Amino acid sequence: MARNILPAQRLEKRANTTEIPLPINVEASQYWDGADGPWSSFPLQVGTPAQNIRAFISTNGYTTWTVRPLGCPAGTITGCEESRGELFLTNQSLTWVPNSIFQLGLPNEMALGLDDEANYGFDTVTLGWQGSGLPTVQHSTIANMATFDFWLGTFGINPQPANFTTYTDPQPSFMTQLKNNNTIPSLSWGYTAGNQYRFSGVYGSLVLGGYDQSKFEPTNLTIPFGSDVSRDLLVGVQSITTGSAGLSNTSDAFYALIDSTVAELWLPESVCTAFENAFGLVYDEYYSRYIVNDTMHQSLLALNKSITLTLGQSNSGGQTVDITLPYAAMDLEISYPYVANSTRYFPLRRAANDTQYTLGRAFLQEAYVAADYERRNFTVAPCVWEQNSASDIRTILSTNFKNPNSGSGGISGGAIAGIVIGVLAIIAILAGALWFMRRKKQQKKHAAVELEAKSLAAAQTPSGPSSPVKEDPHAGISTPTGGELDSSRQIHEIAGASKPNAAEMDAPWRGELDAAGGHHEFYGKLPQNTFEMEGNNEPIFEMDATATQLHELEPDTRRQSWDSGDDRGDEKRYLQMQGY
Repeated sequence: MARNILPAQRLEKRANTTEIPLPINVEASQYWDGADGPWSSFPLQVGTPAQNIRAFISTNGYTTWTVRPLGCPAGTITGCEESRGELFLTNQSLTWVPNSIFQLGLPNEMALGLDDEANYGFDTVTLGWQGSGLPTVQHSTIANMATFDFWLGTFGINPQPANFTTYTDPQPSFMTQLKNNNTIPSLSWGYTAGNQYRFSGVYGSLVLGGYDQSKFEPTNLTIPFGSDVSRDLLVGVQSITTGSAGLSNTSDAFYALIDSTVAELWLPESVCTAFENAFGLVYDEYYSRYIVNDTMHQSLLALNKSITLTLGQSNSGGQTVDITLPYAAMDLEISYPYVANSTRYFPLRRAANDTQYTLGRAFLQEAYVAADYERRNFTVAPCVWEQNSASDIRTILSTNFKNPNSGSGGISGGAIAGIVIGVLAIIAILAGALWFMRRKKQQKKHAAVELEAKSLAAAQTPSGPSSPVKEDPHAGISTPTGGELDSSRQIHEIAGASKPNAAEMDAPWRGELDAAGGHHEFYGKLPQNTFEMEGNNEPIFEMDATATQLHELEPDTRRQSWDSGDDRGDEKRYLQMQGY
């Protein structure tokens, strides 16, 4: 299939997370309608309350055409309303907003001499029958017509807006409103007209916002829209053949518009002459058609010739595709109002000039067209015929979305710059993180060193509320202190350890043995005999809260006790010793 057509599951919205809608598969009405076919029609609900009508698909139209009561005047054929796909009665719709009377105004149809006026207005239009669950569009543009040029109404799938008196107030098409309402994924469609001659009838297929892959053979042919917006589905017809006979050659190549609004193939007169010779056709000047009588019909059935159209982007060279029409595709019936009596006819019309070259519904019986109005290109492919095959609906990508799996062979400069900036940012972040971690680790290391130093210092210089006298660096030897009450004598006291189980034995001389045994309490020379109790006796605390006496050593190295009149005097003296 064409390069621009992508599966729905690969799409994602740019810059936001808006959900991508699925394509809409519009089921055919299962009626065969028309006065020049018959053709597979599609159901619509118009107005409020809804009125059911049947219409043909118009690949060139951008509004909805309905038939008004004047389209079936008194004295016309029996069952006119049913034959025309039912009428739309605007006076019975609560939501009808009238505009004015204008021409139908499709440029290609005007070039073919098919135009008339219609009552224009706005109303609610819903796809499908009641209960189908298909979408509704409010204030959709409707042309309510009475002309016989178009026997049934049409549903336009071209997204071009409608302009009435000026170009300053364009009215959005049905397709554009669906897209604006996020009902379809893109301004695109896939369509084939269906036919009655295969499998007892194959109904038409219409997908809005995508296409049905099961209906055609994929091709590599993608054709850009024509420069004239009114003839956008313009294709190069490089040749037409039937069997071994050529109906046109390179010198006769031409461009033609694919337009399902009309039924026939409008071809150059030289090509029509070649058809006459190959099929024995007779042109009816009165009806301007090739009427086929019963004798000729039997002869054509016996010949059973097929017609192959070779199409391309241009009228010569390049990629091409062949669309083959069996004779059954050209074996149609025509009736009132185009002829007085129903008869068979060959759907070929003589075109007066190149503005009339058109491939109508007869061509689309065997061809599938997928058009993308956002990229302005389309694909033409031959239909495949598999009875009871399941639909394979695919989404056509909108230009507002991107395919995350798609990409070109190289990387753009902007992408490279973005990658470089991203890499530099990552490097900077990593460098900063490493510096921070290193700094934090060093801080922890310094803190640990300081803590260890403080702990060592605390271990070497113990102090606390239970140590009233500071110790000097001499391994716990007490220092001389001033006497109490202005005494000229010095008072000495062993520095008390804070260990609760430390105990000392009374002796005339006091001393403590350090690890080396070389330090003594006093600075003078003392006897070498030292005494120490076992550590498992009852604990004795240096300052018990219940003590009533404090002992003091005389300068001659003997301990004496203070005489005190009461406990309160002892307490006062003790506090003075502590420096309070």
